[in-house]
Amino acid sequence: MPELPEAEVVARQLRARILGATLTDCRVGRADIVRVGLPTLDWYRGKRIAHVERRGKSVVLAFSSQDATRYLVAELGMTGLLLFGPLAPTYRKHTHLVLSLDNGRADELCYWNPRRFGRIYLLDRAGLNAFTAKRFGCDPLIVKWESFRDLVKARRGRLKALLMHQQVIAGIGNIYANEILYRARLHPYRTACRLRGGTIKRLYDVMREVLADAIQDGGSSVRDFIAPDGTKGTYRKRHLVYDKTGQPCPSGCGKVIRRLVGERSSFYCPACQRK
Repeated sequence: MPELPEAEVVARQLRARILGATLTDCRVGRADIVRVGLPTLDWYRGKRIAHVERRGKSVVLAFSSQDATRYLVAELGMTGLLLFGPLAPTYRKHTHLVLSLDNGRADELCYWNPRRFGRIYLLDRAGLNAFTAKRFGCDPLIVKWESFRDLVKARRGRLKALLMHQQVIAGIGNIYANEILYRARLHPYRTACRLRGGTIKRLYDVMREVLADAIQDGGSSVRDFIAPDGTKGTYRKRHLVYDKTGQPCPSGCGKVIRRLVGERSSFYCPACQRK
């Protein structure tokens, strides 16, 4: 499942390759892939991609004309990918949107999503602001330490659930929540508001370090994720606890990694991450 690092890798590759390109045509494979927003993609034809950014786990393309800017938001969801075409046969079946681009050469950007938990949103500025306000909390890469501390102190729930609450902290999913908590030596079921300031600061620093390292390594290609250029992320090779039930704790404490089964599985060391 793409999380913040994977979405950031996608956004960076798109900026490097298609920023400034003009949309010459678009093909929609399924009508229901466009969830909400402007009625059709007609306005976007002939417009230039002026900006590409990541918001949470989604990627935003800004299309500009002389008098307006409108946005295409690609929600990656569980299995969504943005890929440069032409695509290999493996990906053609579940490609639901193809953008034909002119950036000095013919290019294509394809939205592939077999399970369709993600959608495409066509929005103006007001719509994008409303979409962002409703769906995304603070960005863990840019949130200030003091704001993060206050956020954690205000939450009475479990720590892992807080890290994965997209309307509070945007972009962290199950893989990185497990890795962050292990490295910060915090049990997934710790109560957030009971953490002391020094512990919260350790969590803050580790969170940013893990996400930055994962971006540097191209993300974690655990199942389906590949970047737009077809490359796989290698950060999975650095996972310490995710999906490693029964394996020795990397710290050398003598315990093995255990799994807590809930809405999403948690992987932790009972010695290094005491409740």
